[in-house]
Amino acid sequence: MGMFLSGWVIVYLLMQWSSLPDNVPVHFNFAGEPDNWGHKGLIWLLLFIGISMWIGLSVLEKYPHVYNYINLTEENAEKQYKNASMMINVIKNELLIFFILLTWRTVQVAKGSHVNLPWWDLPVTLGILFLTLAFLIICSFRL
Repeated sequence: MGMFLSGWVIVYLLMQWSSLPDNVPVHFNFAGEPDNWGHKGLIWLLLFIGISMWIGLSVLEKYPHVYNYINLTEENAEKQYKNASMMINVIKNELLIFFILLTWRTVQVAKGSHVNLPWWDLPVTLGILFLTLAFLIICSFRL
């Protein structure tokens, strides 16, 4: 799913490239208002960060035995490894979706379709990430 979404946003950026202004928002304040602008090439940085994190977490996902665990035993090791791998998988995809959404929204703000980012983007994203972590950590303790 991650690479499909990444491919979609790459195609989207290539299609929008000629209509982007030379300066695009590169930072937003907590209200979602652009407070720093830079060259339009910097918009690729968002996507690069998201894809790099996805690739790095994909590699990490393959080695759950190297993570730190509390009360790991031979009886629960396999279940703990599966739970930890699932946690990394879910988080890497949530982060990639966030960076893809941020890239898309930045293009919309740069082109004038939207004035600001929605104020709720960051709190909702952080809420989803922390709820996911909390849920899977609780599952880990129950194992």
